[in-house]
Amino acid sequence: ELALKSLGSEGLFLFSSLDTNNDLYLSPEEFKPIAEKLTGVAPISEFEEEEVPDPSGETLSVVAKFQPLVMETMTKSKDGFLGISHVALSGLRNWTAPAAPMSVMLARQFKAFLPPKNKLDLGDPWWIIPSELNIFTGYLSNNRFYPPPPKGKEVIIHKLLSMFHPRPFVKTRFAPQGAVACIQAISTFYYTIAFRIHAEFQLNEPPDFPFWFSPGQFTGHIILSKDSSHIREFKLFVPNNRSLNVDMEWLYGASESSNMEVDIGYLPQMELESTGPSIPSVIHDENGNVIDSRDPSGEPIQFVFEEITWQQEIPWEVAAQKLEVAMYPFKKVSYLPFTQAFERAKAEKKLVHSILLWGALDDHKPLSACLPVPGSGRTLRETVLESSPILALLNESFISSWSLVKELEELQSNRENEFYSKLADLHLEKYNFPVEMIICLPNGTVIHHINANYFLDITSMKPEDVESSIFSFSTNFEDPSTATYLQFLKEGLQRAKPYLQT
Repeated sequence: ELALKSLGSEGLFLFSSLDTNNDLYLSPEEFKPIAEKLTGVAPISEFEEEEVPDPSGETLSVVAKFQPLVMETMTKSKDGFLGISHVALSGLRNWTAPAAPMSVMLARQFKAFLPPKNKLDLGDPWWIIPSELNIFTGYLSNNRFYPPPPKGKEVIIHKLLSMFHPRPFVKTRFAPQGAVACIQAISTFYYTIAFRIHAEFQLNEPPDFPFWFSPGQFTGHIILSKDSSHIREFKLFVPNNRSLNVDMEWLYGASESSNMEVDIGYLPQMELESTGPSIPSVIHDENGNVIDSRDPSGEPIQFVFEEITWQQEIPWEVAAQKLEVAMYPFKKVSYLPFTQAFERAKAEKKLVHSILLWGALDDHKPLSACLPVPGSGRTLRETVLESSPILALLNESFISSWSLVKELEELQSNRENEFYSKLADLHLEKYNFPVEMIICLPNGTVIHHINANYFLDITSMKPEDVESSIFSFSTNFEDPSTATYLQFLKEGLQRAKPYLQT
């Protein structure tokens, strides 16, 4: 109360965003973001002080390519952003180019991507940055402006993402956090490493309120020598193959419980790519003497690199799937694209288990996870969809799929394929915000469905308080949500029997 009286609500909000341990005292470390902002000078981090550049080490040139969010893809654009202050979106609107279009980095800094000694098999994932959050730990505060200083393997990822924007958070507020990788290819001296990173950006600064910009994922690959002294190739990007690939949230008040706006949108391009292989920063002749990096005519010396012969490799799609399952255990069940799921179900004479969402199910933080409602893709994927009994039944009796409402609306209006249009129409008829779980026949007929809000409501109640007998609890499982979802799936199978037998 004394702090509120002294600072006012907005002043206390800013103070709280810096006071990371909530002791009502700002240590020099906590005050550092403000000091850097006021002085314009950023001290060298501890990691960089310890890093003694090898004078003969190689450097890698990386370029950033960025096309800003397409504002028209935001839901709020449909009513002209009515009721949304211009200030709230200022950080988003002003972000039109990468913070650093090009950067030269030490090749050795990329050693964070090398596999641990017990992860040398193709496709065997490991964590570069472990996820520290789960359904039980909750999530990190929204009320923050400045990222904590990166440590260890976080440093190179923070450095790379800072090329896009000066305030990247390498640990997201929601699970699954972190970065995961696996070996995609092996040669005598090189690895190709596939990776997936969940990170987000804070676009606003005081006195504005926080605005969080959360791409669905960053993915990519690096080809590097087994001692990380040489990098042949590096690429990192946000996938743009779905119609929506970014979540956004912004606060409207000076406290953690303040109203929050949420939206989704489409980012056409956000990628980093090496301009070529890493090259020595200092060149020596055969006698060990340092020579000029330019030939007598003034032209840069051209390096010739040997061709890499890969002894073992797996396709990119396989590596990406391994990383996805590491992040999301529920993906042990294949989730096919919408139309493909119905074709497979028809061929295998199975039912379609479909999840229809406003925000994505397998991006790092589906938008519905932050809504003031219990139902969300995040809760589903971290509880029932990961449980062994559900995984087993889905693999045995269903073809699974998840879709965005926006994608099905586009499919519904596309009259070139009447069957696909009808499938989308039947799904959208049953949809209620934010997530609908649907069981249907291969022809699209919906035989069972349940809204995530209702599902989570009844699974949080005592069994004797549940009025509906449709979702009765089983005594075989301690977890009521798993038991209830299992009952939902079995009920769908029962209802489908007359259709599947004909």
